[in-house]
Amino acid sequence: MIPVANRPILEHIVDALEMAAVDEAILVVGANRERVQDYFGNGFDRDIDISYVVQEQQLGTGHALLQAEAQIGEPFVALNGDRIIACSLIDDVWECHRNTDDVVVGVKRTENPSRYGVVKLEDGDIVGIEEQPLPDLTTSNFINAGVYAFTPDIFAAIRQTESHGEQALTDTINTLTTEQRVRAVQYRDRWLDVSEPWDLLFVNDALIDDVSHAPRTHANVDDSASVSDAAIFAEDVTVHPNATILRDVTLGENVRIGAGAVLENSIVLPDAAIAPGAVVRDCIVGANTTIGANTTVDGGDTDVVLNDTVYRDVRFGGLLGDNVDVGGNVTVEPGTIIGNDATIGPGSLVSGRIDDSAHVTRG
Repeated sequence: MIPVANRPILEHIVDALEMAAVDEAILVVGANRERVQDYFGNGFDRDIDISYVVQEQQLGTGHALLQAEAQIGEPFVALNGDRIIACSLIDDVWECHRNTDDVVVGVKRTENPSRYGVVKLEDGDIVGIEEQPLPDLTTSNFINAGVYAFTPDIFAAIRQTESHGEQALTDTINTLTTEQRVRAVQYRDRWLDVSEPWDLLFVNDALIDDVSHAPRTHANVDDSASVSDAAIFAEDVTVHPNATILRDVTLGENVRIGAGAVLENSIVLPDAAIAPGAVVRDCIVGANTTIGANTTVDGGDTDVVLNDTVYRDVRFGGLLGDNVDVGGNVTVEPGTIIGNDATIGPGSLVSGRIDDSAHVTRG
């Protein structure tokens, strides 16, 4: 539900379903399911009926798909919820399945396959999928694009797949490749993945040109402010005198940008406030978060550690959670992640990971 180009990631996916003339969607929801359901409802304002099933425990993609079994009695398409695609991939996967009755998986060629599920192909068929292999052990440049066509037989196959605490859909597909034909459909259009926090900035950059030239009729922008064409504003945004909004900036509803502040390549969620003189680059600023006067989130390339994995040379200023209060004259070093409801005292220097509800003071 985090917005890119001022629309939730999932909305871009639902749009693709509508454009592919899908008339019914079942969303598997878990944490924050109320936000999803409140936003999409039953699809009454769209050309698609939307219903929901709940995955109470997050036990893998195969387990998530199993939650929808009772509602599915015919062949269907399944999609990952964090990959923005064009409707052509849905059309092509479904058409291949309709013509063959085989399991079908969309695949895409990429220069960096080791980040994803690497797909091994033989004569156009899938013979194996390996999740995030080491770069020097990668055997293919094709990755799993996250769009599948199945019959209801997939549910029994998931249950029969050996699991070790998590039922991964790719484990089931690997098993199926030894028992039946699994076809690959190659995809060459837009494919945007949101796996890590900085991916949001890359995706925002990729999508912003689609909407950045929309008129800012609901924003209050001072005449002395400088605003790039490659920036988009939601309703009730206020930009004060001499502020500078550079490329690839998305401002959510009721965001306030102080006099002389500078923003570049950043996503600012609703009700956030950037005080005068602050500099915010390559950053995601959570809802209702305040960044104090003359505070700097400088951005640039850095190394980031997430879940014991080191990501090298990532362009990422930081992620500030919801309801964070950052005082004046704070320096946020590149790659910093600040949890929800944290307080950062004036004049502090912060880096690394700051826990939810933490209080940081200048030492």
